[in-house]
Order: sequence, then C-alpha cells, then structure tokens
Amino acid sequence: MTRARNFSTWAYWRLRLEALEAADPLPDDDAGIGPWRERVRRRLGELVGPWPERVPPDLEVRAEHRHEGHRREEVVFDSERFMSVPANLLVPDGRDAPGPAVLAVHGHGLDKDSVCGVGPAPEAPRADYARQLVRRGFVVLAPDLRGFGERADTMLGRLDTADLAADVVQHHFDCDWPLVCAVMAGVSPLAQNLHDLRCALDVLAAHPLVDPGRIGVAGWSYGGTLALFLAALDERVRAAVVSSFFSSWRAAHAVPWNMCGSQVLWGMLGRIEHLDVAALVAPRALAIESSEDDVMFPAAVARAEVARLRRVYRHLGAPDALVHDVVAGDHAWNGRRTLDALAAALGGGASG
Repeated sequence: MTRARNFSTWAYWRLRLEALEAADPLPDDDAGIGPWRERVRRRLGELVGPWPERVPPDLEVRAEHRHEGHRREEVVFDSERFMSVPANLLVPDGRDAPGPAVLAVHGHGLDKDSVCGVGPAPEAPRADYARQLVRRGFVVLAPDLRGFGERADTMLGRLDTADLAADVVQHHFDCDWPLVCAVMAGVSPLAQNLHDLRCALDVLAAHPLVDPGRIGVAGWSYGGTLALFLAALDERVRAAVVSSFFSSWRAAHAVPWNMCGSQVLWGMLGRIEHLDVAALVAPRALAIESSEDDVMFPAAVARAEVARLRRVYRHLGAPDALVHDVVAGDHAWNGRRTLDALAAALGGGASG
C-alpha cells in the first residue's frame, strides 16, 4: 500500500506547525510564573537581536495644520544613521501642561495619515484611532512604519509588471523585499520597526506637553503586533491597546496570506508566543480587542489565551489591568472599551 506523501510547501509548514510543541510554556503552578517570565524576557531579547545604534532625533516640524479641536504637525526625526521617520504629531486644543500621550501605530496597508483621519477614508472601519485619541485629550504621535506611507518604496514605475497584479508587486516591496535584505544583514524588519518606535517614545517623552510617566501605545492589526511587542520590550509604555492581533502564531498562520515579512522574528516558533509577549507587559495595563468574525486572529483563540494570561496578571496582583473586549465584525478597530481602559491607566482622555 502506497503511503501518503506531501508535495505542498504550504501543507508542509502547516504540518510542522501543528506538530510543534512549545519549548517553555506557561507553567501550571503559579510559583513558576516569575522565573518563566524572566526566561521569556531573555528569549525575546535574543530573538529581537541587538538594537541599532541610536542617533540624536533632530526633530523637525515640516508643516502645521489646524483641525477641529487639535493641531497636526508634520514632523520628521532620525532613528539611525541611514533612516529617518516621518510622523504626525497631534496636540489637543487647550493642552498647556504635561499630560498623557499615546503612540498610535498604523496597520498593514495604512499609514500615519489614515489613522489621523487625513486624506481618503481608511480601508479599516473607524481606523482613525489617532484622531479618536486626540479628541479624548491625548497628545498623539503617529509615525509611518518602514515600507508604508512616505516610507514606501514605490517600485512599480520602474518595473515591467504587465503580467502581475500591482498590489501583489507592491506588497512584495512593502514587506518581503525588506525581509530579504534584513535576513542578509542578520536583522529583521520587525525589530527595525520596533527600534523606530522606541525612538518615537524618546520624541514623545521629550515633548514639553507630555508627562513621560503617562505614555501609552495603541495599534490595530500589524500595528497591534508592534504595540504588543513594544510594550513588552519598553517599560516606558504604561498601557497598551492591541486590536485585531492577539491570538497565537498557530492560529494566525492558518490563513496563508495573513503573515508577512514585517511580522516575524528568526527562529521564533516554539520559543515565543503571543501569550509570552503579553506576559511581559504585566502588570501594566493591557487592553486587547478581538473581532468575533476575524479569521486571521480568531476570537475563540484570543479568549482562551486571555484566560491563561489572566493567571499572570492575578499572580502579579493586577487582575483589573487586563481587559479583553470581543466586538462584532471582521478584523476591524472598534475601541469601545479599550480606549476607556487606556484613559483609566494613563489618568486622562475621558470618553468624548
């Protein structure tokens, strides 16, 4: 009898992932949680690798615009020797003293303008969360991630793409070509974007209208990926909103077009999970938002993993610092509970 054989690369990776066992899962006994978190912290640091060398940000205001209830400054700052970061800085009217601030991280395919409600309506419903945040009274910094917005390398005009879908080609240059270059250099695009966001925290913390002890981060989809990792790696983040991401690598990778070159770390499978990263945020505030019909980051998986994460928060004496809101719809930003949780943690930004 001929045994079953596989020729599919996709099936190969699915089968490998299904057979994978976590090398160091969350322990069953609460006494082991503390040592486990330290091991997770070391592993995450190893996976991210050495940070690029910081350079002075040399912040520049390129333009200023007036909007209802706030002003928007187009700014740019340096994050390393060969890279600068364009961003929108939103300041609410009436802010005259240091107060809470939020780093708003856009999702895949969006940019700093879309989350600020500038230009065409964003593809994701209500994804203008930077504008929602400034209307609540937060100072908000919304940078372009590498490969998006002003940082996109628009290669289509230089290539013969008659036989290729333009969006597929652009996606390759947004995410996968940077991964090719980064792998050859021994780094990852995810780590590079996290470095840029750490530099963005430097910019926020130095602003005269920002209290450095009251800074949060909020992101949707890929922005949620970065928000979670940034909060785990940088304790200056006092509260985080993670929308449409938190589940598990196994669940997320079940959809073949879900993951991209900007969202991965070399050798992470079996060594670091969504739950593990989130456990490093504890006991600081973490508000997770899931969509009931999201096939990419399933709500059922999120519920199960949040239930396990609650053990960590209870063990650290902060059970109320973890919020999970499951909303109707498919992979969309909502913010109905998460923004209130962010405001409560940072001491400002009342619902408005």
